[in-house]
Amino acid sequence: MAILEVSNLSKIFGQRHDRVRALNDLSFQVAAGEFIGIMGPSGAGKSTLLNILATIETPSTGKVKIAGYDLEALNESQQAAFRRDHLGFVFQDFNLLDDMTVAQNVLLPLTLQRHVQPDRAERLRTVSQHLNLDPLLKAFPGELSMGQRQRVAAARAVITQPSLLLADEPTGSLDSLAATDFLRYLQQLNQQEKTTILMVTHDPFTASFASRIIFIKDGAFFAEVTRGKSREQFFDRIIDMEATVSGGGHSRVATD
Repeated sequence: MAILEVSNLSKIFGQRHDRVRALNDLSFQVAAGEFIGIMGPSGAGKSTLLNILATIETPSTGKVKIAGYDLEALNESQQAAFRRDHLGFVFQDFNLLDDMTVAQNVLLPLTLQRHVQPDRAERLRTVSQHLNLDPLLKAFPGELSMGQRQRVAAARAVITQPSLLLADEPTGSLDSLAATDFLRYLQQLNQQEKTTILMVTHDPFTASFASRIIFIKDGAFFAEVTRGKSREQFFDRIIDMEATVSGGGHSRVATD
């Protein structure tokens, strides 16, 4: 079942004489439980795509459905409720509240949703175990490393059990060791909790933790690479496809 359907999506900025086409008839689907990477050169339209999926931008033409909801049919208040109930977000900037403990930061989305206490406690227990946060629950963000803060941000994003987790360069603020640890936790959430993840990244190593990579160029679908059994071979295929995209070649689908 497709949790995300992007159909003939286009986005144009500017007026008649200075128009910029950020997305150009882009179409793809993401099945429930997939871990998808979005890659492409600078200016390919990755950020615009993410903003449309997050209901921050509206498309010029085309349609987006998430969990069966047609985003264009939602008014502003419905969009806000949709973001709260169906989307999770992980960005480079962790956006944690410094005067709240780790537990309070993680629970904040459930507080806004007014969940009952037993449900809140059980969900906190589950995400804390998956992201190894149990020893940190009483700490404050200022006492944490960058990698720990990103894990807290991920826990906060998934505690509502969103239909889709959107991650924008989630390892951009982390050193290589912390980035690897975080990506393993993200992969664990996908595999054990069946969290559907769409991650925008420019980094092939980060992308290699996904199960499928969609490459876009000039706002349009360019190619995709699907992971087999070996992450190392998948990484090599991503590198090869990056070179193809940058070099102006053409390819549609590749698997390792």
